[in-house]
Parts: sequence; structure tokens; C-alpha cells
Amino acid sequence: MGERKRIHSKSLRENIREHKALFAVYVLLRASVILILIAQIMNNDWERAFYCILALVLMFIPSFIENNWHIDIPDTLEIIVLFFIYAAEILGELRAYYINVPFWDTMLHTITGFLAAAVGFSLCDIFNRNENIKFSLSPFFLAFVAFCFSMTVGVCWEFLEFSMDSLLGTDTQKDTIIHVINTVELDATRTNQVVTIDDITEVYFQDGTPLGLGGYLDIGLIDTMKDLFVNFIGAVVFSIIGFFYTKSRGEGRFARLFIPTVKYKEAYEARLARQRRKKEKEK
Repeated sequence: MGERKRIHSKSLRENIREHKALFAVYVLLRASVILILIAQIMNNDWERAFYCILALVLMFIPSFIENNWHIDIPDTLEIIVLFFIYAAEILGELRAYYINVPFWDTMLHTITGFLAAAVGFSLCDIFNRNENIKFSLSPFFLAFVAFCFSMTVGVCWEFLEFSMDSLLGTDTQKDTIIHVINTVELDATRTNQVVTIDDITEVYFQDGTPLGLGGYLDIGLIDTMKDLFVNFIGAVVFSIIGFFYTKSRGEGRFARLFIPTVKYKEAYEARLARQRRKKEKEK
């Protein structure tokens, strides 16, 4: 245990000096979440307290990965991830930015597509650079895999949102007010003819009470497709960046801000430490 600690350990002063911006963001965001958490506990609002705890756990993941899996996450990427978690869980859920700030959800899903593509690209790139693994992808195929990984993550997230709304009665797939309906369900001839109802300005309950939204309420489909589309945009943007990064053999300065790499020295030392511990147990 002591040997492992020696491999990963750096003094707090050294870490702060090397990663000043990251440390400042990490401290400020965590302090803000902790203060909000205390306020929610005092108000007995356990649902909001859960979101705060979830945000704290998620913020811890990047440093956990770096310290235990020998992966170096660039400061720029880590700062974006921390802000993203704060924007999604605290501002989006607790401060209702998803409802009150236009395009807030769209912005976050675009970033998700970008970040997921970066993760997928990094996983393949790490294999590509590992001499012990017979695994080699062309720049185009590497970018394509990153794109597919990002889109898969986006689709799985939409599955999760649909499942939560269906089973738990939540509203993660935000509804959209529409004024036109095109449907074959109203075709009296039953010959698959599209019937269009336009200029919808109000919907009424059976008792004659207006819904009061100024249109028909779509239950999540438009939001889902919009989320997947902006996820697609984010994935394409990073895939292009990753393609040129690989094409230039890892020399792209901009791309390196977002692509995690293996800490080969630490990984090698950790492997030697495991081998020594194994031999000691065998004795």
C-alpha cells in the first residue's frame, strides 16, 4: 500500500502549482455544491440533496481515474467536465435552468456529444499506442469509432430518460409546444393518407378548461430528436479534431487539450509493484 501511495503521491503544494486553474475551479465548485447541500438538508429537501451528493460524486471521478488508472486527463478537459456536472445537476436541475434558460439542455447535449467522442477516441488511441497490443486503426477509422461511441452514449442516455419518464413519472424528456400535427391516425379512409391540422392555438380538457399553453403539447419526441441531433454535431466536431490529431501523429496542440493519455511511467512502476507483491505472496 505504501509503495502504491509513493507512485501516485505528490505534495499538495506541487499539485496546486502545476494545476492552478483546475484547483481553483475544483475548490470553488465543490464549495458551492456543499453549501447548497447544507441548505437542502436544513430544508428537508432530500431530492435536491441527492442531486448535490450526485454532483460531488461525479466531480470526484476524474481525479479517481487519474490516480488509480494511470490516465492523465488534460486540465482543460477536466475543467469542462467539472463545469458540465455543475451546469447539469446544480444549475439545470436545482435552479431549473432546463426550463427557464433557452437552449440550456441543447448546449449540454452538444457538449456531451463532444466529450463522449473524446472519451471514445482516447480509449482507442491508448490501444493504438500500446506496443503490447496488436491493435492499429487508421486516422479515419479511429475518428469513426469515436463518433460511433459518442452516438451510442447519446442513444443510451435517451433510453434512460424514456425509461425514467415511463416508470418513475419524471419529465426528463422535456415537452415541446407545437402548432401543427401531421398524422395518418385521422385518415377516415384508412389508406395511409396524411391529415394535417395546423394553426393550433389552444387545447381544451373535456370540461372545456383550456390547457393554457397556446398550442398542442408534444410529449418528448421533439426533445429527444433534438438532443440526438446536437449530440451528433458535438461528435462530428470532435471526430474531425481527432482525425487530424491522429493524422499529424499526436502533434495537434488544440486536440491535446481534450485527449487523455496514459501515464506510462506510473503505469510501469505500478506494474512492477504488483509483480513484487505477487512474488512476496508466493514466498
